[in-house]
Amino acid sequence: MDKQRKIYVAGHRGLVGGAIVRGLTARGYTSLVTRTHQELDLTRQDAVERFFAQERPEQVILAAAHVGGIHANNVYRGDFIYDNLIIQLNVIQAALTQRVTKLLFLGSSCIYPRDCPQPMKEEFLLTGPLEQTNEPYAIAKIAGVKLCESFNRQHRTNYLSVMPTNLYGPGDNYDLQNSHVLPAMIRKFHMAKEDGHAPVTVWGSGTPLREFLHVDDMADACLFVMEKVSAGDCPGDLYNVGSGQEVSIRQLALLVQQTVGHQGPILWDATKPDGTPRKLQDTSRLTRLGWTATIALAAGLKATYQHFLTVDSKRLSQAAH
Repeated sequence: MDKQRKIYVAGHRGLVGGAIVRGLTARGYTSLVTRTHQELDLTRQDAVERFFAQERPEQVILAAAHVGGIHANNVYRGDFIYDNLIIQLNVIQAALTQRVTKLLFLGSSCIYPRDCPQPMKEEFLLTGPLEQTNEPYAIAKIAGVKLCESFNRQHRTNYLSVMPTNLYGPGDNYDLQNSHVLPAMIRKFHMAKEDGHAPVTVWGSGTPLREFLHVDDMADACLFVMEKVSAGDCPGDLYNVGSGQEVSIRQLALLVQQTVGHQGPILWDATKPDGTPRKLQDTSRLTRLGWTATIALAAGLKATYQHFLTVDSKRLSQAAH
């Protein structure tokens, strides 16, 4: 990418968007465009069209999304499908109208079937039923992937999609009702440690297997795709992004407990849903092109907890007051 090109990063305050902005800045990109939700509501088509007409970004990274863990996905099903669909439609259509030269759409590994063969290949998309707890979110993300693919075929655009595995890192969402499993564990174990090493209850049986990727690795993969990959390089212009390593939820809980320094018992609430039994992505498409993850889970988790102690916990405390 030309480092003087105007690049709009949608969702720059989120976990991934923030990491992408850090990565672009570190690489010397100088013409970044960002807007907060207060400055630009991506669910408003007229506002999005006006913004694109005024700013005329040359490239777009669409990291904005309404995200959450099992509880939030299952309870706020209507919000998750509506908000994500409309954000994607507005941004991708405006990019087409304003002749954006390249767009990167960020999806999620939940687009693949619940009982998908492992590791999950990109061609397994739409080959079976989805996990019910996050089906609305998954359907919205599938629609985004197919919109990019269809615009490429009809309009010869250069729109690509990347599907990250479970992400973690600095600036994550630690809300116990709406966060993903790893940040929720960090906060739970930290609070229990502060409360005299009280017991920690974790949802489910602990048996599901999950893959985790540090958000800085995800940002690096996104920039690799923007710089090195073009539409037509692979079927569907879809790329999985992951670490290639998986861990059980029980093993993850023990690792988080050790990292935080919590010494109390761990209790498992088997009445709560486990979600998909196993989710490991096949990242060979991206690996063949030259990209691999570099941050190991133990090291990434340690750095994330240090950031939580110095930045995120203070932010949570201020929000509470």
